[in-house]
Amino acid sequence: MAERVWDRFLTEQDKAHVAASVRRPVGFGEKPAILMVDNYRWVIGDEPQPILEQIKTWPGGVGLAGWEALERIRELLAVARELQIPVCHVTGLNDESSGVDGWSVRRDGGRRADGGGPKSAAEQDRYRRRYDIVEQAAPIPGEVVLAKSSPSAFWGTPLVAQLNRMGIDTLIVGGESTSGCVRASVVDGTTYRFRMIVAEECSYDRHEACHAINLFDMHQKYADVLPLAEVLQWMRDWRATHPLAGAERPLASAASR
Repeated sequence: MAERVWDRFLTEQDKAHVAASVRRPVGFGEKPAILMVDNYRWVIGDEPQPILEQIKTWPGGVGLAGWEALERIRELLAVARELQIPVCHVTGLNDESSGVDGWSVRRDGGRRADGGGPKSAAEQDRYRRRYDIVEQAAPIPGEVVLAKSSPSAFWGTPLVAQLNRMGIDTLIVGGESTSGCVRASVVDGTTYRFRMIVAEECSYDRHEACHAINLFDMHQKYADVLPLAEVLQWMRDWRATHPLAGAERPLASAASR
């Protein structure tokens, strides 16, 4: 069996328990959609940098892990659009324009998550752009884009209603952070009885151990965490057995205009 990203973080007891257990896969359903979680500027920055350099200007940065995952996300989105599989994006709700404080506002004795606000013009510009979805994962016309004020893509958003309207039963998930908003979204998606699939290379985090162990834990309890190649093959096979109605307009054409 191929080594998984979490294997080197498991203890011998963990490995023995996994070997002695029977894992029941979640499996794919009949109608999939893609869920992209928080691929925004605050964690990616403006250029690839090691994390310890990036956080000097982008405190929420995840370093090179994010840039590497975005290339795989770009691949996933390209195939989804080619096959006309719906794509949903979620990003942060801007508290300045919405008047709604984010979920982390109660940290540090109740101070705002930005520590009192940026000071220099450059800091203000970065802060203003913090929830902009980056180019590699940017939505195209016709795709769902929602803003959230909590870790889960489902909490306080109309995501469930939209997925139900489209008849979706399977969500293929990517984004950040693996241990935070991706995990929260996967758990809530399971609660709503969606089949949750995490594309392993399309999820990223600032800490390697948290990334690996949370993928492991989701795979054990809530989702199938699968290599991207396996997910893409399933998507192509699914479309081959679910041909499009002739009247439908390819979403891929919107991306090319």
